[in-house]
Amino acid sequence: MTFPRKPAAARVFSSGNRVSTPVHASAATASLSAAALAEASAREQAEIAHGLKRQDPELLDRLIDTYQHRLMRYLSFLTGRRELAEDLFQETWIRVLLRGAQFNGKARFDTWLFTIARNLVIDQSRKRSMASLDEMQDPEADERPFEVATDAPSPFDQFCTRENAAEVSAVLLSLQPAYREVLILRFHEDLPLEEIASVTRAPLSTVKSRLYRGLAALKPELERLRTQPIAAPPAAGGHC
Repeated sequence: MTFPRKPAAARVFSSGNRVSTPVHASAATASLSAAALAEASAREQAEIAHGLKRQDPELLDRLIDTYQHRLMRYLSFLTGRRELAEDLFQETWIRVLLRGAQFNGKARFDTWLFTIARNLVIDQSRKRSMASLDEMQDPEADERPFEVATDAPSPFDQFCTRENAAEVSAVLLSLQPAYREVLILRFHEDLPLEEIASVTRAPLSTVKSRLYRGLAALKPELERLRTQPIAAPPAAGGHC
């Protein structure tokens, strides 16, 4: 079994009474589809749990192939240091292999995976005196929490293009760690707020507050990136 050292770029996802009949049929179809998806997801998580208990190397290889880009991105944003993120990336998968029996399949595997990775970052922060994730408390925790719509369009969908992805990443790294982590888990990793609360071990109201405040801090910088002129490419024979 081989652990990838440097994952590649993140992957990229009639009339009258007759009117009511197709509406009800459509709703019923949607309900059945949602139920089928939930059943398939539950079955998948159970299969992963069973395979991890057996320490199935082929399963682990498949999991690494599926989640390596997301995990590396999460660790890179959490630590702000590529080299450290790579070390923790390796250690996370070792923990998955050694502690696979602890995964019972009741939660999504990616939620469990990010929780392991986050705990490793916290352990490293204690050893290396970097900004501790233990201090990732909401600076305005005493204020009334904000209610954030979970289906709001992602700001990353509007601003994260190939041209400004590096700039957006730099802006994210400038945010307070508590806000940065929630933004990454919500918009990059597409985790529901309830699962983000599980990963961060924070109340749901705190997660919502961090998400709102993170977006508020991010918006002016992203607006600046959207409106700033695009630099012209250097002329032939010129200097960069």
